[in-house]
Amino acid sequence: MALRHEPTAPYHSVQDALRVLETVARHTTGVTDTELARETGLGTERLTTLLRMLRREAYVAQIADGAYVTGAAFARLGAAEGHEEALREKLQRTLDRLRDRVGAAVYLSRYVDGEVRVTQYADGPATPKVNEWVDFRHSAHATAIGKSLLTQLDHNGRRDHLARHRMARLTSRTITSDTLLLSRLAAQPPSVPVLDLQEYAVGTVCAAVPITAGSSAGCLALSLPLAHAHRLRQAADTLNRNAAPVLLSLTI
Repeated sequence: MALRHEPTAPYHSVQDALRVLETVARHTTGVTDTELARETGLGTERLTTLLRMLRREAYVAQIADGAYVTGAAFARLGAAEGHEEALREKLQRTLDRLRDRVGAAVYLSRYVDGEVRVTQYADGPATPKVNEWVDFRHSAHATAIGKSLLTQLDHNGRRDHLARHRMARLTSRTITSDTLLLSRLAAQPPSVPVLDLQEYAVGTVCAAVPITAGSSAGCLALSLPLAHAHRLRQAADTLNRNAAPVLLSLTI
């Protein structure tokens, strides 16, 4: 299975953030923002935005003289022992924060061994997760999560997935034509969130944005009850703008 190589906005942010992190890590006694700007080649405004995000995520910290050093989260994720547990905890904190920011249940999903898998999610009393009445593994054609992951595969990868999973009609809005679905997936811009407008479940709308890390397709998604459908596009844009910390955690 091959992935499409069309970088998204979170990908570019992560590439810049990694440059900053690598530079900070080289300066074990600390590095100033002026030195960071010179060594990374990033503009002042861009660097300030990245440092704010990296501090919030505890990847860097400021010491008494204002210089930057690597932070606690960077140390935990960089350690061989306990990496998976540290990564899961870090992702969960980030998802919880995203849930509160977008006001919706938030999901992290990966395409693993030819199947759609929701690996973590964050919900709450005011932001309930969607009722998984049909296994997400068998409903990629109808969900924002599934369609976002399929857009990241090449044409043969998509056809292979659809050949293994019958496109059942889940609601009156579900696409059941593989020709139509493949056409829409091919036309989907990587920078635009994928939407599910009651295709998976009546009364629920969803959106998903890609977060491809290395050779693995992934996405961030959110779900809202139909009564909040007017917030979907704004919430999806917010999710897209704030996807970089999740991708960064998966990359380190």
